[in-house]
Amino acid sequence: MLDRRGVLRTLAGLFLSGFGLGSAYAFGWAPLHHQVTRYRIAPRHWPAGRRLRVAVVSDLHVGGPHMPVARVMRIVAETNALEPDLTLLLGDFIASRPPEPDDPPMAAWAAALAGLKARDGVFAILGNHDWWHDEAALAARRGPTQVGRALQTAGLRLLENEALRLETAAGPLWLAGLGDQIAFETLRRGRTRGIDDLPGTLGQITEDSAPVIMMAHEPDVFARLPARVSLTLSGHTHGGQIRLLGWSPVVPSRYGNRYAYGHVREHGRDLVVSGGLGTSKVPVRFGVPPEIVLIELG
Repeated sequence: MLDRRGVLRTLAGLFLSGFGLGSAYAFGWAPLHHQVTRYRIAPRHWPAGRRLRVAVVSDLHVGGPHMPVARVMRIVAETNALEPDLTLLLGDFIASRPPEPDDPPMAAWAAALAGLKARDGVFAILGNHDWWHDEAALAARRGPTQVGRALQTAGLRLLENEALRLETAAGPLWLAGLGDQIAFETLRRGRTRGIDDLPGTLGQITEDSAPVIMMAHEPDVFARLPARVSLTLSGHTHGGQIRLLGWSPVVPSRYGNRYAYGHVREHGRDLVVSGGLGTSKVPVRFGVPPEIVLIELG
């Protein structure tokens, strides 16, 4: 039975086998060339006349074939040039395979990310691979993870099942960071279990007037979030990495293409799923370029 890696390889091979230029683009050019994807959204509960610029950096997968530390530094510079009010990092900082001796030191890419600047702060959550390749954290069924320690040592604020009230350019705002929803799922697709505590995270939001932004690495939680959450930001799916006419053959979500990529509005609630910047499982991109996301709220 093929796993996600095998399916992606098979699809990429079938689709590109007759197209030499397409293969060179998907494997050699597209994963290396990111873009800025912009959204303008007026979420429910957003204060009238208030605007907020939110930059999203997700799924770097540093150490993968297309993400050296030098590229992380370029991404940091380009994100800062957008002059965001908030910059949010949505997890999966490390490569999608077990660590190798020649991987970039975590301190090096964490120090690069510490160069991110935003008027109202820079905040991070962890992704599944930040857990899956940390044997000590998996054995203990708790953090801190090596990735989490690297981020915090570099001075970045890590949120894990935590909500903070911020004073921002748009006024008061609650920023919530959910723990990873499949942190303890085995790499062989065993029973899903995460470090996430949604009731505990939402329970820290102590007043009703300020809007809430939820950072959640996997988008699946969006289906069960209350209307109180104005905007949910996720990564994880990479938009499927291969996307044809707005459809992805393989999406690591129980909801398939429903939450695969981009801006989703359901029942008056908003979700933005970033296509991410690195690659996972197979180093290919077709129809869903790597991206820094800039969301203008209000």
